[in-house]
Amino acid sequence: MSAPLRQPALTPELEKAPAPVSPSISGHVSNEQRSRASEHIFYVIALSAVLLPLIVLVIMLWGVVANGGERLSWDFITSFPSRKPQLAGILPGLAGSFYLMLLTGLIALPLGVGAAIYLEEYGKRSWLTRLIELNIANLAGVPSIVYGLLGLDLFVRALHMGRSLIAGACTLSLLVLPMVVMVTREALRTVPQQLREASYALGGTRWQTIRQIVLPMAYPGILTGAILALSRAIGETAPLLVVGALTYITFVPDGVDAPFTALPIQIFNWVSRPQHGFVMNAAAGIVVLLGTMLVLNGGAIYLRNRLQRKNNP
Repeated sequence: MSAPLRQPALTPELEKAPAPVSPSISGHVSNEQRSRASEHIFYVIALSAVLLPLIVLVIMLWGVVANGGERLSWDFITSFPSRKPQLAGILPGLAGSFYLMLLTGLIALPLGVGAAIYLEEYGKRSWLTRLIELNIANLAGVPSIVYGLLGLDLFVRALHMGRSLIAGACTLSLLVLPMVVMVTREALRTVPQQLREASYALGGTRWQTIRQIVLPMAYPGILTGAILALSRAIGETAPLLVVGALTYITFVPDGVDAPFTALPIQIFNWVSRPQHGFVMNAAAGIVVLLGTMLVLNGGAIYLRNRLQRKNNP
């Protein structure tokens, strides 16, 4: 019998030599490395986009609190404006902002939600509907000073409301109405169409379906958009100045036809004065305004989460 063939032993040089890599595998490895490097670069850019605005915001808040922290007290909140900075307070501006937001919500929210329900649930896809949608989207980007001029001509002069609280509320309602309509429509679109069809199959009318199924499911989104719209309105100054809000007032409005001021206007008045004491008052007023906006946004988040748990147990 012939002896089996034996393979020649590998020399030490051949044992240490790396295995050959095919061009396709090496290209795949290089592409994977480039993808990982691109992902890492994108991660750094995205993280910087989050951190940089937060750092700027913290620096600004720190400067405001440092300048106005000494004036923050209960007396500052419950006192009337004065020509002496150490005695001045923000009660008329704070009360005026509260009444403005209350009236703006009562005017803008029913109109905005009703318009969104019509466009989303009842309106047919016609040229008129598309024209209305286009105008609403354009109105959402109009500068606030334009709404102030419109309010001055329409509410103050044409409708003879004068420079009153109700005129300011109507002007701010025009400002936030496009936002309320757009946010409400987006909230209505999140409700699955199968729920509507199931309601129709059980004999429900369109209004019963909207009232008992669609609106309860869309409440969290509608509420969040409404609070965000009012939070924008509470910080507006230009429309109210054009409409005729007073910069110095020593009384709280006692009716919808009374003269008024708002907290942003009071802050604007103090910033424009040269005394350092009024600058401190303005910084303290900014802290109060920011605190009010945080409370509104926090309340919106709490109610949204509570309604979501209620609708999705």
